[in-house]
Amino acid sequence: MNRQFHRCFSSTSTMFLWALFLIALTASYLSFQSFVDSGSRYFSASWGGIQWEKQVRHSAQVHRSGGMSVLVTGAAGFVGTHVSLALRKRGDGVVGLDNFNNYYDPSLKKARKSLLNTHGIFIVEGDSQRRASLSEALRRRGLHPRHAPRCTGRCTACKSANPQPSIVWASSSSVYGLNEKVPFSESDRTDQPASLYAATKKAGEEITHTYNHIYGLSITGLRFFTVYGPWGRPDMAYFFFTRNILQGKPITIYRGKNRVDLARDFTYIDDIVKGCLGSLDTSGKSTGSGGKKRGPAPYRIFNLGNTSPVTVPTLVSILERHLKTKAKRNVVDMPGNGDVPFTHANISLARREFGYKPTTDLQTGLKKFVRWYLSYYGYNHGKPVN
Repeated sequence: MNRQFHRCFSSTSTMFLWALFLIALTASYLSFQSFVDSGSRYFSASWGGIQWEKQVRHSAQVHRSGGMSVLVTGAAGFVGTHVSLALRKRGDGVVGLDNFNNYYDPSLKKARKSLLNTHGIFIVEGDSQRRASLSEALRRRGLHPRHAPRCTGRCTACKSANPQPSIVWASSSSVYGLNEKVPFSESDRTDQPASLYAATKKAGEEITHTYNHIYGLSITGLRFFTVYGPWGRPDMAYFFFTRNILQGKPITIYRGKNRVDLARDFTYIDDIVKGCLGSLDTSGKSTGSGGKKRGPAPYRIFNLGNTSPVTVPTLVSILERHLKTKAKRNVVDMPGNGDVPFTHANISLARREFGYKPTTDLQTGLKKFVRWYLSYYGYNHGKPVN
């Protein structure tokens, strides 16, 4: 019995020691995790520190007479990057904001960030919840910028600013939805969205109108028509068509009812940028202060398109010529997924208000895109460089 008791005691002691070890290990982990969390809070706090402030001030500095300081949200995105570069080139101050989400390959966004950095443009990494903090930080530092956010109505950070900024934001041609009247004009009905994406953009227009009406924010919404070009978005058809053609993979080309080819008003990025800057320059001032409206403020909507719709099969043929490679085409009927058969912009309003005039046709624009694509992804005559 003594021996059995001893073995039992020894076994219990061993288990007790193991339990102590596990408790200690857990405590160490929790202590370490607490340290990590504290460190995260510290670095999060340093988001508004001295070094951050210096970078913001330097980036926001204006280098031309009559220039402005502009906050570009989504600055590491396709349009945001090009707009930021154009603003900087003409001497405006530019500060970017981007959360670098993984909607598509974040490495492309990081590469765009590096490009912006080489031109002295600082991007604050943060999500939309930090926009109010950034707005306040800039205001407190006497920068009083205008903002050019690409958003769907997140105006909260701007309505309480003093002075209030002017806002230019990206809507979409998708708001025209099931509208069959062509070309699409800003006065056409937009209450028949054909996709959830279109519905969000329409909602953005309604929300921004409400902020304009209640708080006196000067707001301009831009309805983009199928933007393409260098540094573009990988989820766009022309982009992944290019990738698949080079890799010898088939591409799916949809056609509409009665075997009609889909057509899009493809608009080159440089033309879109001209429209963005023109609309910003003519946006007018907000009339509110500290969240209180003092009078009517401008509220505008403009189409930014190329006015020359091109069918998707024609787009593919142009890519084939520039890539010197034939595509493996898989033509199928368009599913009922909310896509529309065509888009066509009437740009007379933008032309009248700020001289918008697109100059790049699809042949020229795709040539520039292909040149960038082959360079960025390391292709040599259509073959990847090892």
